This record gives sequence, structure tokens and C-alpha cells, in this order.
Amino acid sequence: MNSAIKLMLGALAMMACTLNSNAANLTCQGKFPNLVTDICWSCSFPIKFGAGALSLPVSTGQEDTPDPGGAPTCACGLNVGLKVSFWEPVRHVDVVRKPFCLSAMGGIEMDPGFNAPHGTQTKRDHAGTSSFYQAHWYVDPVMVVLGAVLDSPCLEQNVFDLAYLTELDPLWNDDEMTTILNPDSFLFGNLVARLACGADCAAATAGFGSNSLFWCAGCQGSMYPLNGHVATHIGGVQASSLITSRLIAKMHREGLMWAADGSEGMCGYYPQMLMDKTNYKYQMHFPVAQNKINGKCCQPLGRTSILWGAGKEIPGTGEDFAYMIFRKRNCCQGAF
Repeated sequence: MNSAIKLMLGALAMMACTLNSNAANLTCQGKFPNLVTDICWSCSFPIKFGAGALSLPVSTGQEDTPDPGGAPTCACGLNVGLKVSFWEPVRHVDVVRKPFCLSAMGGIEMDPGFNAPHGTQTKRDHAGTSSFYQAHWYVDPVMVVLGAVLDSPCLEQNVFDLAYLTELDPLWNDDEMTTILNPDSFLFGNLVARLACGADCAAATAGFGSNSLFWCAGCQGSMYPLNGHVATHIGGVQASSLITSRLIAKMHREGLMWAADGSEGMCGYYPQMLMDKTNYKYQMHFPVAQNKINGKCCQPLGRTSILWGAGKEIPGTGEDFAYMIFRKRNCCQGAF
């Protein structure tokens, strides 16, 4: 009996050493995005001036959501302006396996002096593969950085900032605490709710996802729990896309991301605790900058990655991911 126990303990120790070695061998991968060539500026379209029959759209065949109707003019207080709408690149997200690895900043590593959980992929018997990733949220209003439009209050005026690191969030690796602090997730852990996500997948693949199915992340899986655990890992592109959707939803829920669309957004930003999935499109720029398919190089949240994600995960050198996030903006230009 003692020999058997010693053998088991030895085997566990060897497994632990192997896991620690694999985690230590992870390299930090990344690349500074070229804001001219790596960012798909077509995703900023359609750009519309006015409204209704008097609208002047510049589309280039890109996908869009409905805009406020009525007159082409608008007002903020006593000031009158012109209705405009566009998709603004405002945030970066990177999804990484190695803690404190900043892929969107060229693959540099931070050393805070303490450890955080590493990314993993776990094969389960007859149940597929699960995974875990860390993620980072960057404030990056690149239109302002490039000076694409000068002195326009319709553009976000923030400066570049590394605003959120999941390594510092104790909930990111804790399913139980995440569920307790987001009790609505209890409602959507059943088979019926998960089967409904098939409809969201179809909607996101054809256009934009359904906000009625807010607990779904389209073809990528379930929006809950709002942390880094992916229950069904099909591939790195699918898993990182799911993490990206969850992180945007988490930022909304924590009040760190505000909405800017619709009539409410005409005169400024407003809090939106439950993310509107149709407000966002995203584009991969690392490890492979997304190229155009049918004239489009970005996609709504939840769209299947079968076509646009093919060849984007590179074993060894391209298993971390970075995305540019585009947010829908409706604005009353000239009124504030």
C-alpha cells in the first residue's frame, strides 16, 4: 500500500512539474499594429450624413445597423447640428496564454512581481477540449491618434491606455464567484438556453446577432460565465473571439464601456449595463491581419470563424491573438 501511494504521489509530482515547465516555456508573441496597413479602415463604413430620404451614405458594401430616422438635423440643448453615423475603432483586445504578455504592444512582457494563471488547453474524455486565456483591454481611439478628423466631438477624445488586465481580476479564473456576482447566469446554464444559441449563430452569420439572446455569443458559444474559461474549445480563433465578446460585455457591466449609438447617443455617451451586440464589429490584426472576404475584413460579434478565421492560428508562433474593436457611433455633428 505504501509503495502504491508513493508511486501515485511521484506521478502527480511529475505531472505538476510538466505543467509548470510547459507554462514556463510559453513565449510572449505580438506585434505593434501598423495603423495604416493592419487596421481595416473599410470597417468604419458606412458613414452617413443626415437621415431618412435626405441621408447621404458612403457605404463601400459594409454592414450596418439602423440609424435614428426623422429629420436630417438634430439638436443638443439649443445647438443644432447634422446627424452622422459611422463605426469608430476605439478599443484593442488581446487574448493571450502567458500572463502579462501584451500582444498588441509588440509582445512585451510586464513583470508585476507576482504570478497569475497561465493559459491552458485541457482535453476531456469524450467531452472535447476546454481552455483558459488571459485578456487585456486597451483604450485606443486610433482616429484621434492619426488625426483623421480634426476637432470633431463625435470622435472619442481619450488617449491610449492599457485600461484592464484580467490577471488583476480575481474573478477571471473563478467560475463560482463569477456566477454568484452575475446571478442572471443561473438562468442560462440549461440545455434549452444553450440550444437557443444556434439561432443567434445563424443571425450573426447572416448579419448581426440577436439581443433577445443576450446570453449567447453566436457561433462562439455562451456569453456566460464572464471570465476566461472556454468550455468548448474548437480552435484558437473561436476561443479568442468568445473571450473578446465576453470582455466587451464585462466592460459594459462594470461601467467601463459606454454606448454611443441611437437617439440616446446623439449628444454623448451613455451607460449600457447589458451590451448591445449589434453595436460592435471586430477585426483580427495578430497573428495575421485579416484580409477581405467578399469585400469585408471585419465581422459582427458571434459570426462563425470558419471562413474568416481559416489560417489565422499558427502553431508555435501565432497562438495569441489581438483584435481591433469598432463601435457604432451616432452623433449630432456641430451641436456640441
